[in-house]
Amino acid sequence: MSSSIPPQVQEQLARLQQLQQTLQVVITQKQQLELELSDTERALGELGKLTDETVIYKSIGALLVKSNRQGVIKELTERKELLNTRVTVLAKQEGRARSKLKELQQSLQERLKPEAESSSTEET
Repeated sequence: MSSSIPPQVQEQLARLQQLQQTLQVVITQKQQLELELSDTERALGELGKLTDETVIYKSIGALLVKSNRQGVIKELTERKELLNTRVTVLAKQEGRARSKLKELQQSLQERLKPEAESSSTEET
């Protein structure tokens, strides 16, 4: 079967598969970062309800360490900014990958269309 497919089409099919895999990786990474961002925002919301006198602990590896509220808020705010930036970058990568994927699919359909039409006319 693969011998009947022209090498250029085989190459495009391989690129299509690679692009689909890349898109899936980007989507997965973005989803993970969005979950982490959501957790960070929720933690900041909870910290906003507390006073500076409230004893809080933050997790460092397997340890819980007593921390001051303002320091933790600063860390989480910086983390939130970083996560927002990374999510934005991944969203742009996802958009570009989807666009390239669509173009490649259309190109392949156009390439395969004449073959399908010529083989159907040969059968009749």
